[in-house]
Amino acid sequence: MKIIADTNIFLSVALEEKSKSKIVSLTQGCDIYAPEILPYEIGNAISAMVKRKQIDSSDAVSIFSITQKIPVKLIKVDIPKALSIATDKNIYAYDAYFIQSALSSSCSILSLDQKMNEVARSMNIQILERS
Repeated sequence: MKIIADTNIFLSVALEEKSKSKIVSLTQGCDIYAPEILPYEIGNAISAMVKRKQIDSSDAVSIFSITQKIPVKLIKVDIPKALSIATDKNIYAYDAYFIQSALSSSCSILSLDQKMNEVARSMNIQILERS
């Protein structure tokens, strides 16, 4: 099975959050894909966590390194199509990149973001359930 994994999936695994075991179980034997912006979005999320004092700045690079060890195929984003999704569905472009990638590659989505899951479901994209 091909899956588009959201940024929060990679961070949850790297940060050893309680959802990690379920994520690993759901993705076992799957081909994981993400938009080519994934490393940049991970870096942005990590810097935001440092700014909010959720993690120490000394851990930022090592957390990023852990996310880079997760096997993922990065795919090109059709930005004009993603922007149409973002404006039509009133979501951030970054979220629309994942949704557009799922549409263009006929993949399911795995995300911890309920809003992204709702929008994807409304567009007939299969959501890989983590419950």
